[in-house]
Amino acid sequence: MPQLALLYGRAWAALFGQLRRPPRAVCIQMVHSRSQDFDIAGQFDPMIPDAECLKIICEILSGLQLGDFLIKISWKDVRHEMVAKKGLAPEVADQIGDYVQCHGGVSLVEQMFQDPRLSQNKQALEGLGDLKLLFEYLTLFGIAEKISFDLSLARGLDYYTGVIYEAVLLQTPAQAEEEPLNVGSVAAGGRYDGLVGMFDPKGHKVPCVGLSIGVERIFSIVEQRMKTFGEKVRTTETQVFVATPQKNFLQERLKLIAELWDAGIKAELLYKNNPKLLTQLHYCENTGIPLVVIIGEQELKEGVIKLRLVASREEVAIKRENLVAEIQKRLSES
Repeated sequence: MPQLALLYGRAWAALFGQLRRPPRAVCIQMVHSRSQDFDIAGQFDPMIPDAECLKIICEILSGLQLGDFLIKISWKDVRHEMVAKKGLAPEVADQIGDYVQCHGGVSLVEQMFQDPRLSQNKQALEGLGDLKLLFEYLTLFGIAEKISFDLSLARGLDYYTGVIYEAVLLQTPAQAEEEPLNVGSVAAGGRYDGLVGMFDPKGHKVPCVGLSIGVERIFSIVEQRMKTFGEKVRTTETQVFVATPQKNFLQERLKLIAELWDAGIKAELLYKNNPKLLTQLHYCENTGIPLVVIIGEQELKEGVIKLRLVASREEVAIKRENLVAEIQKRLSES
C-alpha cells in the first residue's frame, strides 16, 4: 500500500489541478490519509454548486480509469418526509427507489411528483423540485447518464440537509476474471447547510456542499487489479537510469545525467562513487525504470553509450551525439 500511495500521490494532485476551477475562497480542498475532499461553502442559487460537485466526481473517477461507475443520488428531506412524517415504513419508502431500476433520472423525479402522498407535502415537493433542477444542470454538464436517482440511498449522517450521493464502480463483462472486491462506495457527499453553524459561537449558518473521494478504497481496487493481471507497480517516474560497470566513473555519469536532464528526460543514478553494476540493474528492475544507459572505459573510448532495455535485457550501442534523440524516440513509442 505505501508503494501505491507513492505512485498515486502525484496523480491526486494532478487530477485536482486539471479540474481548472476558478480560484475562489469558497473552494476548500482537504487531504486526509483515507480520502480527498472538495467542498463549496457560501450562499448561492439552488443546485449549481451541487451539480458541480457531481461533475467533479465524474472527472476524477474518469481520470483514474477505474472502469464504469454510477453515482446514486437521493434527497434526505424526501425520504425523511416519507418515513418520519408521513408514517411509511422504511421498507415501503425504499420500494419507491426501485423505480430507478426501470426509469431512473429525471423521469423518476417526475413520477414522484405524481405520488399521492408526496404531492401533498410542501417540503417533499421542494426537494423534488430541486432534484429536477439538478438534473437539468447535470444534462448541461453532460453527465446525466452517470447519475441515478435512488430513494433507497441513505448516508446515515444527521448533518446532511439536502441532496446526498455516492459513487459505486460497476463490474463489466471484461472484468469477469477479477475476484469480487466489496469496497462499498468509492466517493460520496452531499449538502450540509447546518454543520458549520454548529461551531460558530453566534450560530451563523454557512450553506455547504461537498464530496469525498475514497483514496484507500481506490488503492485497494487498483492493487487487486494489478495483481490479477500480473502488472507491476511503478514507484518512480524515472525514465532512464545512468549506470557504469567500472570504478571512478562518477564524473562521466554526472556529465551524462546532466545532458539527459537538460533534454527534459527524467533520469537518475545511484548516489555512490563506485556502485556495482548488478546492484544498479537490479534497482532498475525492482522500480520499473524502462531504460538504462551504461558508460564505461570501452564506451568512452569508442564514443558510444550502451542503451539497455530493462524488460528484455537487450543492449544496443548508440553514438553519444545521438543518445538523447534515440531515448526520446523509444520513450515516445512505449
